[in-house]
Amino acid sequence: MRPRLPLLPRSTPAAAGVSSRAVAALVDRLEASSVECHSLVVVRHGHVVAEGWWAPYSADRSHLLYSLTKSFTAAAVGLSIADGLLSPDDRVVDVLPDHVPADVSEQARRLTVHHLLTMTTGHGADSLEEAWRLEQSDLVKGFLRVPFTDAEGTRHAYDNPTTYVLARMVERVTGRSLPDLLDERLLAPMGVVDAEWDRVGSGAAYGFHGLHLTTEGVAAFGELLRRGGRWGDRQLLPRAWVELATSKQVDSVPYKDDDSHDTDYTCGYGYQIWMSRHGFHGSGAFGQLCVVVPAHGLVVAVTAEGEGQEVLDALWECLLPGLDAADSARDDEVLAERLRSLSLPPVAGSAGPGRSVEATIDGPGADAPVAAGTTVLVEPQDGGWLLRLGPLHVDVGHGTWRESSPPGRPVVASGAWQDDLFVADLRIITTPHTVRVVVDAGAGTARATWSTVPLTTPSLELHLRSPLMTRPDHA
Repeated sequence: MRPRLPLLPRSTPAAAGVSSRAVAALVDRLEASSVECHSLVVVRHGHVVAEGWWAPYSADRSHLLYSLTKSFTAAAVGLSIADGLLSPDDRVVDVLPDHVPADVSEQARRLTVHHLLTMTTGHGADSLEEAWRLEQSDLVKGFLRVPFTDAEGTRHAYDNPTTYVLARMVERVTGRSLPDLLDERLLAPMGVVDAEWDRVGSGAAYGFHGLHLTTEGVAAFGELLRRGGRWGDRQLLPRAWVELATSKQVDSVPYKDDDSHDTDYTCGYGYQIWMSRHGFHGSGAFGQLCVVVPAHGLVVAVTAEGEGQEVLDALWECLLPGLDAADSARDDEVLAERLRSLSLPPVAGSAGPGRSVEATIDGPGADAPVAAGTTVLVEPQDGGWLLRLGPLHVDVGHGTWRESSPPGRPVVASGAWQDDLFVADLRIITTPHTVRVVVDAGAGTARATWSTVPLTTPSLELHLRSPLMTRPDHA
């Protein structure tokens, strides 16, 4: 790993008026929940006062942010508006005329940057799958073809393609790719040098998801927003834009169509940023969060595999009461030691037989990370195994995590024998996701399943390539 400079200064909880016992209670709550937390960074008044990574996750790795990416794309829109290249009233059909379907509706013709930013285009639900179905090679055109259920500007509905269209509009008016623009104007001036972007088949960044950043990078972005767009002596984002983006522009309803308790997703929506019961937050699937509470000088960044609302509930109930209630220096030391020792357990079991075992994947179906019929080979090696999944070769540790990079992005894996079964967890360490492989030595069969199925593609091999690209030109 290349060395990097810290993006934010460090302090102790007590010096920043934060109860270290409250932070410990937050960690307790997260570890007792259904959320598998991967990292936590707490910032107060511009200083990191608590930070921890659950090994094998670590501070120097970028992590997939899913829809938290949208807040960064919105920042690129803000830059384009500040430069006079784009306006909230600019229409999609005028900026991207070559993506307008011949039979475009009058409502689609009226859609503006503001409608896209607030997700008030008139679609009743997320239009992504329908837009891809209508136009596999042109998501903008497909989006404009999806029928509307409401008048534009009247109702918020979480709608992924809005951000994709914004990204393409930014690129058209600036002549720059979205990643290049954000690197030059925002990320590099902040000291963020490790951003990665997943892409659609054409090579364009998704915009609505796909950004990988370190947790400190996420926290630094939250701190930038808390400071009104100012970083050191530079105004990286216009203050007026930040105030608009982080203020309620429209009422919101839960973006899930189930009975989830989504209290912090019903407080209103800004410009690709959610309002919260306290402050505001950027949010990505499975618990990727950048939470900003300006009234308390607080920023919290979390990466996880779980539900964002569960993390937000824990923040409000455990951490918030501990602000302006500092504990002793000894309490700070105890917390720091605990945060340094956070870890996720490796797979339990024995080293098993010192022989190779061959099997064949016999399921499951459409969401399988590895295709049925793939040959699986478990070969003992010093301190673990070499696991062959068809063309993929993964190093697996016993009682520990072992890293390999087949064929690009890293996998950190642990395994063990449990009676006649070989069980291995393959953590795709730059994402929230893990593949569990279970080999039945007696039956000669194997299963591979995702802990949670990624929202882009279930193919493990594609997730191990950098950048992840899906074909055809869709997620």
